[in-house]
Amino acid sequence: MARPVKLRLVGSTAAAREPAQHAALAHRGELRPAQDESIDTFSDERLVALAIDGDNRGAEHLYRRHAAFAFNLAARIAGSTTDVEDVVHDAFLHAFDSLRSLRNAKAFKSWLGSIVVHGMRSRLRRTRLMRVLGLGRGTDPIDIDCIASDVASPQARAQVAQVYALLQTLAANDRIAWTLRYVQGHDLRTAAELADCSLATIKRRIRRAQRFIEQHFVNTDEPAPASRRASKKASGVS
Repeated sequence: MARPVKLRLVGSTAAAREPAQHAALAHRGELRPAQDESIDTFSDERLVALAIDGDNRGAEHLYRRHAAFAFNLAARIAGSTTDVEDVVHDAFLHAFDSLRSLRNAKAFKSWLGSIVVHGMRSRLRRTRLMRVLGLGRGTDPIDIDCIASDVASPQARAQVAQVYALLQTLAANDRIAWTLRYVQGHDLRTAAELADCSLATIKRRIRRAQRFIEQHFVNTDEPAPASRRASKKASGVS
């Protein structure tokens, strides 16, 4: 059986200030953009401070800056764009409601990512339970266009579709861990942070998912070893 390892098909600490401090900064004009300064140039840390201070432009620019990241993360975990908008919107609402609890405003993006992952975990578990109880729809269709690179070959796209069909049978935690590592391409430490678990746990989940995929992945094209390596390289699989 082929080993669909490391799919490369995807194009691929400062604490928040207290309200009194925000008020003082706002009074001195340090949170507001200067006359010749665009708010688009603000760091995430400064936008978070602005949002906490009650300026809606802070939240608006954080959303504009990170919406695509959050949506792509959710879609690649799901394997489609179906219903992921609700997860992303809920994640932003939760993030904005909880900004004061964010210890490192510079890490807003990764913090938002962990909220998205938590939302997708809940969605996957709920969908699986409804399916087991016979109350939900069948297996969600896989949208290859939201996962695979534009330059992926037809063979590679077929492999991705098969892998995602296998991922749909896994527990949510294992599916998410494998996707973060091999579809999103995050290193182990970042994947663990996004999944809100320890490094040992993320490794264990990835190994379990990888073992299952290797056992069940079927390669319909069996070239000679040398050409097999070449075809993997060309298709984005290594």
